[in-house]
Amino acid sequence: MTIDMLYFAWVREAIGMGSERVTPPADVATISDLIDWLSAASDGHARAFADRDRLRAAIDQNFVPLDSAIAGAREIALFPPVTGG
Repeated sequence: MTIDMLYFAWVREAIGMGSERVTPPADVATISDLIDWLSAASDGHARAFADRDRLRAAIDQNFVPLDSAIAGAREIALFPPVTGG
């Protein structure tokens, strides 16, 4: 399964890119698993994902909790909490 990853704000800055296409192994079943797997990809990924309390996620443009299953996801976005104003 190939997933288009989108990164926003300081997550994008830490990783050094706004998007990437990934093919996680079969044992990566949730967004949390995906974050664990991606954290090993680079120092930037590790920095961006070090504090999960500061991360929010969306699967195919729908907000979801980090323990959500990724089966069938085409796009996953990771970003800081959204604030209104």
